[in-house]
Amino acid sequence: MEWQAPAIVLEARPHGEGGAIVQVLTEEHGRHAGLAHGGGSRAQAGLWQPGNLVEVRWTGRAAEHLGAMRGEMVHPTAALALDEKLTLALLNAACALSADALPEREAQPRVFAGLLTLMANLGRGAPALLPDYVRYEALLLESLGFSLDLSACAVTGRRDDLTHVSPRSGRAVCREAAEPYRDRLLPLPLFLQGGQDERDPAEWLKGLSVTGHFLARDVFGGRHRPVPAARQRLVDRVSALLPPSERTAHAAS
Repeated sequence: MEWQAPAIVLEARPHGEGGAIVQVLTEEHGRHAGLAHGGGSRAQAGLWQPGNLVEVRWTGRAAEHLGAMRGEMVHPTAALALDEKLTLALLNAACALSADALPEREAQPRVFAGLLTLMANLGRGAPALLPDYVRYEALLLESLGFSLDLSACAVTGRRDDLTHVSPRSGRAVCREAAEPYRDRLLPLPLFLQGGQDERDPAEWLKGLSVTGHFLARDVFGGRHRPVPAARQRLVDRVSALLPPSERTAHAAS
């Protein structure tokens, strides 16, 4: 069997003498692994960096086999993030989550398009992309069957003044209905209700707390596994942008 497709590199782990087990994300074949002969060598070190867009060819004797994977560089996305720690943390978190959360070998056209857009815009820097990153996490949740419903208040049905999210149902709650239960609800950032840009790290942390709660409970908790460490490193870098007093408040929530 054989196929060829554009792919985003998710991870590469050394294997044997100079080889690597590579995981990529494609539109039609979803998350797919293969053995890249020479993938751990200096010559191919730049090719299999997480985030890179590559053209891959996978071959195997049967569909269920690991198979062999070869690749050609299309766009060295990882190089866009090397000089900026927050952007690199965002890239690594997106790729690690995709590698650990997505089922293997299931078509993922929307997730592939979402991650491709995120990677293509890395040159804009993390401050411009953090809201899009949180939306990508929400898309991952949706693709795995855990959609958030932020369109209307779960209690009153109103569509305005939505300020919180129920940690139980993933539905939005308006300010009035949330007031008696504020300490038990997740804060809802404005950028998750629309497409507006948001440059406030405190709002980014609100978004990360919403998607992070459901990733930990529904996606990884169900498999008794922790959320990838790369995501926590991103949260820590965002938190470090806040004044100490705000940082403590967010950590407590």
